[in-house]
Amino acid sequence: MSLSHHCFIRRLGSLALLACAIGHALAQTYPSGPIRMVVPFPAGGGVDDMARILGQPLSASLGKSIVIDNRGGANGNIGTEIAAKSPHDGYTLLLTGAGLVTNVSLYRNLPFDPIKDFAPISLVAFAPNVLVVHLSVPAKSVAELIALAKAKPGQLQYGSAGSGSTPHLAAELFKTMAHVDIVHVPYRGTGPAMIGLLGGEISVIFQPAIAALPHVKSGRLRALAVTSATRLPAEPNLPTIAESGLPDYESSQWYGVLAPARTPEEILNLLNAHVVTIMQAGNIRQRLTNDGSVPVGSTREQFAAHLKAEIVKWAKVIKQSGARVD
Repeated sequence: MSLSHHCFIRRLGSLALLACAIGHALAQTYPSGPIRMVVPFPAGGGVDDMARILGQPLSASLGKSIVIDNRGGANGNIGTEIAAKSPHDGYTLLLTGAGLVTNVSLYRNLPFDPIKDFAPISLVAFAPNVLVVHLSVPAKSVAELIALAKAKPGQLQYGSAGSGSTPHLAAELFKTMAHVDIVHVPYRGTGPAMIGLLGGEISVIFQPAIAALPHVKSGRLRALAVTSATRLPAEPNLPTIAESGLPDYESSQWYGVLAPARTPEEILNLLNAHVVTIMQAGNIRQRLTNDGSVPVGSTREQFAAHLKAEIVKWAKVIKQSGARVD
């Protein structure tokens, strides 16, 4: 090996040590100012609500303000691109949902890569959908709904918050696994879709628990099952779709915190520790449980594995459904 090669290797080693020293020093002083939390959806939606639920205690825990920055548009892609291209210094975070992984298959040319351009920090919570039907639908269970759909192919209609939305893909996964033909009717948002179901324009919907359960409790709609892998603590008598005849069915909106790629490991670990502690707090867990959500707080590795698995899972569903957004 030449002397110049030895010098090059020694220089690389010195740079690595310097980078580690800088990262450690940065983590010791972090945060020294406000942290921007980009939310790639407008204020008032589920992702924004979760950002505000997490943001306040995270601000108190870190001792610095968390500034929520709503950057809606293009099914979350505009805000996500902004976060991806922000400095990787820990002062810009992204709180987002399942659109981060489904958009990979819904859009032909994304301006970011959800795996390469982000460093996962923690899963925050799952928000399962509830399968509900209009009272005119005679089905009282998932099995009866499947039997009805098979007896009347193409005659039942289900609504969603829009093409590519989590409820839309939850329904398409159901159709694929149950081998039924139920026609999709997209609406412009969760609210209009629920109005359509209440008015009898459609027969079936997969809707977030927080939006669906009040109408079920009032007797205006009938809940058949929940889309999560386990039953909701808030509704323990409501079975899962998986235990109702479709083993392995699982579909939930989820919320998680990420940072731009190459954010120092020490900062990522620090943020993970704070988020996990917050999600284990009794008041936060109770608040989310009452809303029909499931608090999590994961390791960084668990969140990274979840993202990769979700991309593969929903790519198959989207291909089979033919769903496109662009």
